[in-house]
Amino acid sequence: MSSVLYDTPGPKAKVRNWVYSGIFVVLFGLVLWWALSLMGEKGQLDADKWTPFVTDSQVWTTYLIPGLMETLKAGALAMAIALPLGALLGIGRLSDHAGVRAAVGAWVEFFRAIPVLMLMLFSSALYAPQLMDVPSDTRPFWAVVTGLVLYNSAVIAEIVRAGVLSLPKGQAEAAKAIGLRKGQTMAYVLLPQAVTAMLPALVSQLVVILKDTALGGALLGFAELLSMNRQIAANYSNTIATMFVIALIYIVVNFALTTLASWLEKRLRGSKKGTGAVVEGDVAEVDAGGAAGVGKAP
Repeated sequence: MSSVLYDTPGPKAKVRNWVYSGIFVVLFGLVLWWALSLMGEKGQLDADKWTPFVTDSQVWTTYLIPGLMETLKAGALAMAIALPLGALLGIGRLSDHAGVRAAVGAWVEFFRAIPVLMLMLFSSALYAPQLMDVPSDTRPFWAVVTGLVLYNSAVIAEIVRAGVLSLPKGQAEAAKAIGLRKGQTMAYVLLPQAVTAMLPALVSQLVVILKDTALGGALLGFAELLSMNRQIAANYSNTIATMFVIALIYIVVNFALTTLASWLEKRLRGSKKGTGAVVEGDVAEVDAGGAAGVGKAP
């Protein structure tokens, strides 16, 4: 079946694709075999490196589960603040008032240009006892949340802006024709339809928020999931096994998040409130004529 962007491969192309796939599988198998052989020579595949995750419940109750809860807590709070803040900033960038557009645009571009780790470090310094009376045991948590909110709200603002601009102009014109004000048009006409276009990019950004909590554990002493690797490895001498288990936990959590989002997207598209447009993850450049990373579904 052919489409505008895809032609059905012919017999030669099918054979070529199978050959390429076979070569990739063989090469991947060789690399995997080499890695496992190297790990075996170093004793990283020994049973005593892996059995603590099955036989010793303290690995989970003392390290992994508390670390996971801190990761989820920081990620959930950052999401809960960054999403509405980013939506407001995105709407502000579409304001009819030049002053509002300029102020919001400066805010968005400023925080989007600074690495999230630097924002966490600045926040940690801001929460120091000399400036603010934040308890030392919770300072890393709030520094991580603040950095995540400042950076990701700026990114979400561009996602919202691109999602609204991806809608046909007739939507806003029809709303204006029946007497709706700009705020009513945005709230009742444009945003409900733009949600389905924004959802894939929003989900990608939520996954980024969850993973970026690990930056706080690396430099700020935040007791999140990845930081537990050091404590487990110090007690059981199994760094590789611990990293592997922690990676699996991240995969499961992020897979659950994306699965939930996919289900929600299907429900929203089934309600026929969307236009079929999709905003991709990269919305770094949005011009006056349209939105970058916006396409139409076939």
